[in-house]
Parts: sequence; C-alpha cells; structure tokens
Amino acid sequence: MAAGILEVFLVSAKGLADTDFLGDMDPYVIIQYKGQERKSSVARGDGSRPAWNERFTFRVEYPGSGGDYKLNLKIMDKDTFSSDDFVGQATIYVKDLLAIGAENGTSELHPIKYRIVGANEKFNGEITVGLTFTRTRKANEIDQEEYGGWKQSYY
Repeated sequence: MAAGILEVFLVSAKGLADTDFLGDMDPYVIIQYKGQERKSSVARGDGSRPAWNERFTFRVEYPGSGGDYKLNLKIMDKDTFSSDDFVGQATIYVKDLLAIGAENGTSELHPIKYRIVGANEKFNGEITVGLTFTRTRKANEIDQEEYGGWKQSYY
C-alpha cells in the first residue's frame, strides 16, 4: 500500500445554469474524497463563468479501504437570504492516477474539462480541474517519526 497526497487544482467553470432570478450567481465548489471534504471560496459576481485557481489537498492510500476511488465536485450557488442552490456535480475517477503514482512516486493529470450534471441528469456546464498524486511512502517503508526517531536494530 502507498500513502500520499492528492492535490486538486480547481481552475474554473463555464456554462453553469444560473439559479438566481435577479443578479449573478455566486458559485463555490464542495470537493469530497472518501469522507474528506474541502470547500472553495465563493466566486462572487462571476456568474456562470467563475474562476477560482485554488489548490486543495487530500490524504490518500492506494489501495485503501473500499474500492471507491472517486472525487466528487458539487457546485453550489451561495444565497444570502435562503439556502444555497445546487447547480450540479462532476465526478472524477482517480484510481488509475493513484496506481501510477504509487508505482512511480508521482502522477499528474493536467487541467482538463469535466461535464457538470444537474439534478435533472442533464448537462449543466463544465468545470476545469487538474490533479497530482505524490506518494509520501510505501507500506514497507518505516517512518522514523512514528517511533520517536529510534531505529530497530537487528543485531
């Protein structure tokens, strides 16, 4: 098993279906990976073409518990006086990226566009995201910090 850091580079979105009656929508993204969750800043006044250019990190293990290697991006519209509106979501499967990174030490997927699907299961725009996985250690490597800096002697 390999442990490492999955870095998500949230670039931008376009063609988002506007959920606001008056004014521009204020989109943000909730990024989820296996129980971990990160939230982007709100792109105030950017409407259907927000740009975030933000990076988020997740601790991952490959192969880890459960076989569900997917990154969920949930696009929301921030509302001041009511609950936030769901715009749509995109799912990125990262199993191959993690497998290559576990073997080579690192793997990268340059920013590309992913389809956003709304609650009605129809196309609702696209989001641009880049991914990088960096292995921090393999299962057979001992992290000395875990043992207070002492090394096991076999003599």
